[in-house]
Amino acid sequence: MTEPCDLSAVEARRLIGRKRLSPIELVESCIARIEMVNPTVNAVVAECYDRARAEARAATEALVGGAELPPLHGLPFGVKDLNDTEGLVTTYGSPLYRDNVPEKDELLVAKLRQAGGIVLGKTATPEFGAGGNTTVNEVHGYTRNAFDPSRACGGSSGGSGVALACGMMPLCTGSDSGGSLRKPATFSGVSAIRPTTGLVPSDKRGVGFTNFSVQGPMARTADDCALMLSVMAGDDVEDPLSFNVRREDYRQLPEVDLSTLRVAISVDFGWAPVEHGIRDTFEARLKRFQSVFKSCERFDPSLDTALDVFWILRGVQFLASHLERYRNHRDQVGQNIVANVEAGLEMKPEDIGWANAEHTRLYRQFQQMFNDYDVLITPGQPITPTAVEQRNVTEVNGVPMKNYMNASALTSSLTLMGNPCVSTPCGVDHTGMPFGLQICGPMHADAFTLGVARSLERVFENDWELARPLPDLESIRATE
Repeated sequence: MTEPCDLSAVEARRLIGRKRLSPIELVESCIARIEMVNPTVNAVVAECYDRARAEARAATEALVGGAELPPLHGLPFGVKDLNDTEGLVTTYGSPLYRDNVPEKDELLVAKLRQAGGIVLGKTATPEFGAGGNTTVNEVHGYTRNAFDPSRACGGSSGGSGVALACGMMPLCTGSDSGGSLRKPATFSGVSAIRPTTGLVPSDKRGVGFTNFSVQGPMARTADDCALMLSVMAGDDVEDPLSFNVRREDYRQLPEVDLSTLRVAISVDFGWAPVEHGIRDTFEARLKRFQSVFKSCERFDPSLDTALDVFWILRGVQFLASHLERYRNHRDQVGQNIVANVEAGLEMKPEDIGWANAEHTRLYRQFQQMFNDYDVLITPGQPITPTAVEQRNVTEVNGVPMKNYMNASALTSSLTLMGNPCVSTPCGVDHTGMPFGLQICGPMHADAFTLGVARSLERVFENDWELARPLPDLESIRATE
């Protein structure tokens, strides 16, 4: 792949700044790639090509005229269909909003556009983001994995992951409650960061005082994620948990010497469901790179109550966000929304009180780990991608799951902590699908954690078993 659309965001922006690549060329290359493969994978579910072309022309004129260029000048990006976009249909994956066209961009999208980014289209998501295994909804249908269209791409930022893997655009937005940035990034062989809670402000969260749902960048490299994060990050009065940061800290990631790091390794926290094949793949990959660290020790943080805490608090979130829809439009909302709302309705006040107190205890206990270790590394996901039609994982290694979120324990447990978690590609798994790592760093150490991921990328790119995999685009090229 040698087209402009295959360039990293950082490299494309560098070439634009040096007048060696025009925004027009880049946008047209991205549109051509979408038209080439999207009919097969269904990652982009709405487009605004005419506006994007007009903005690319304006960006090119500004470049030629010698204007000062913002950090994302001329870079196309995709927007998850949970984010409001001015003048561009935003369905949230729900038939209730099939024809919804917002009058303005939400905060995240506005910041990216103000920084010079050009919206190309919307990327697919499950209904209201409720779905972690496959990306499907009643409005747009299934989104398919670029490495094998018969298999799932993860959710709920599945469209963004697939679009990035295919080179449809260099940057995409995503969001994460139980792993919705991290699972699709892993399943598509790309990068993402679930930022420290509050780093990326939101004016759309219905429940503002929670660390459950965060927004973050998805891209193909840690540097690209950092570039996008530098625009997303910062204080905003609309988000009560947001805080001020130096955005420049993310544009220039720290150089992290891996040989100085004390690394904690956990394959399953001592209890989380993990497929035997993924466990074996993780151990095999670890043997190839663990020597780059100062120390690499087995350590399972004490998170044994995390699944129960997560499920209870998730029920509370769904009641706050979807109870009215459930009561008034139950026949028009999907099974995951119904299941989560009904689980919330069955919970007792004493259960909710326990979950909130236990959440705080788990958080405080977990942070003590960073007195002895610099980062925690786990498998990026506990399973390999299933068949695309399998909406939820009901068992792992033959063991039934208590609910559909249990198979996401490696990511949902760390959601509760609020720490930055980076997903980084690491070759392929035992079935030939993308495999990745989850790197968890200390609170507010997002730049450092991304720096660790970048240093590992440099190690991995020189080893064919560890390097980021690329899909065979010719095999998924759309045919007449």
